[in-house]
Amino acid sequence: MQEIRVEQTKNPKQKPAPGAPLPFGTMFTDHMFLMNYDEGQGWHDPRIVPYGPIEMEPAAMCLHYGQSVFEGMKAYRAQDGRILLFRPDKNMARLNTSNDRLCIPLIDEELAEQAIKKLVSVEKDWVPAEEGTSLYIRPFIIGVDPHIGVHPAQHLLFMVICCPVGAYYPEGLDPVKIYVEKNYVRAVRGGMGYTKTAGNYAASLKAQDEAEKQDYTQVLWLDGVERKYVEEVGTMNVFFMIDDEVVTPELQGSILPGITRMSCIELLQSWGVKVTERRISIDEIAAAAKDGRLKEAFGTGTAAVVSPIGHLKWGDDIMNINNGEIGALSQRLYDTLTGIQWGKIPDAFGWTVEVK
Repeated sequence: MQEIRVEQTKNPKQKPAPGAPLPFGTMFTDHMFLMNYDEGQGWHDPRIVPYGPIEMEPAAMCLHYGQSVFEGMKAYRAQDGRILLFRPDKNMARLNTSNDRLCIPLIDEELAEQAIKKLVSVEKDWVPAEEGTSLYIRPFIIGVDPHIGVHPAQHLLFMVICCPVGAYYPEGLDPVKIYVEKNYVRAVRGGMGYTKTAGNYAASLKAQDEAEKQDYTQVLWLDGVERKYVEEVGTMNVFFMIDDEVVTPELQGSILPGITRMSCIELLQSWGVKVTERRISIDEIAAAAKDGRLKEAFGTGTAAVVSPIGHLKWGDDIMNINNGEIGALSQRLYDTLTGIQWGKIPDAFGWTVEVK
């Protein structure tokens, strides 16, 4: 395994005071990880250096053709002072899935995980200790060839940056209002919906903007072909509790295989809750809501963990779910996941990794 060199900053930033607001994704730590890829040489020169601007030519291919992938993960400070990562191996495996789809050379997953651990160790004083806070970690890869022409990049840059964060949604665990999107689509089978690539999120901006104008927090995406099957909610996977069964859309190539989604399914199964991965239509959701069988709905993802849905608008049909309150199952999932992530409860699954 390649050695990761470290260059310490000579100008450390002032860290946020305990209890200070931590808006999501706006404040960055003192250091970042970099590693280059050059055709014929492979991935090389893994290093941790002071955080700062990078030099890039205007013709860099990532700026023109979107050859860019990323991940999202967090480091948590436990009550005993330990710093924990949550299933980092799954993030690195998914990053390589995205790499493969976008013709980016695969990374050494073990080296990438070690790099993240080392970066977090260098930045350990940036990991906040207040309830509900964490250090958000953003690994990403971009093609940097100074070339106008559509083909896979031969020169790339792998970077990791970090930022201390509080809650992703200002509502916190209060159920959010969701608008069912009917005009725009996020992804289709055969496309890039199962990857974390910049283009997927650019495709979501127009619908998100229109939802916000109608005072909705996020959009519920339907499939891009028949426009009837539920796929994701905003940038999260989505679950529905109908009667005593939890249903989530199955992974068919257009839905991101979320790490939190996977963890929720494994938790539900361990509790003996029936959980099914299958296609589910918006008509079925509306019918269940009308019949009083739709007990809960929630999104899952790294940033928000579990986000309850209390209000769903589909055309003129308004569905109020669980009286606009968080459901018992959503609360249990949130409490268990965050309890494991912050080291408050025993990790019976071996999901957490301590950063030394």
